[in-house]
Amino acid sequence: MMNSLLIIDDDAELGDMLRGYLARHEMSLDIRHTGELGLKAVATGSYDLMLLDVMLPDLDGFAVLKRLRTYSDTPVMLLTGRSEAADRIHGLQLGADDYLPKPFDPDELVARIRAILRRRAPYPSGVPAASEQSLMRMGDLVIDVGAYSARYRGLPMNLTDIEFSLLKLFMQSPGVVLDREEIMLRIFDRPFHPLNRTLDMHVSRLRKKLQSATTRSNIIKSIRSVGYLFSTMDLERLDLKVS
Repeated sequence: MMNSLLIIDDDAELGDMLRGYLARHEMSLDIRHTGELGLKAVATGSYDLMLLDVMLPDLDGFAVLKRLRTYSDTPVMLLTGRSEAADRIHGLQLGADDYLPKPFDPDELVARIRAILRRRAPYPSGVPAASEQSLMRMGDLVIDVGAYSARYRGLPMNLTDIEFSLLKLFMQSPGVVLDREEIMLRIFDRPFHPLNRTLDMHVSRLRKKLQSATTRSNIIKSIRSVGYLFSTMDLERLDLKVS
């Protein structure tokens, strides 16, 4: 089955090159050269992932991402020629799932795309939906693994792909310190680097969304120089049920 991707990039040569390359890896690629056209394509189509250039002729990639996240959780990988860490951090704070500096190795691009798509892979044919088979509960916090959705007291939480995967991982290990190296390998399929702020930015966004939904500010605790701990003490019920 072909995965459907969208690239928003004004570099026509790059888009054509990637279309041919990704086709050999069972990925189809639609191309749009401006932010506005890209947003229209998302609104009318269905894509498994978006490749988004930061430097665009109309809206910049950050503006596109900010608007996209008001109505869509489509995974987004930023493509950026900018070297400043602040730009990458800003993109992650706005809801990007990953970023890749230009110029990049096409094989690395494919590997990162596959890592994101694996997290969103549906259950195979014949397996009951996660809503029936593997709901995870911690008090009033419930995630549906198959539907990739999370709710608190019945109200939906708007989580990105990475945020949902992190929440699932934390709920599988309540009260246990998970080190950054383990989280990076399990969520991003690549080693942790101490100067890479990707993981910290995603955890920060998840923490803010949990605080907004639950009014509890310390559910995910930072353990200095180690990693993170999902605290059951800050939720009303301490039992974790997988049904």
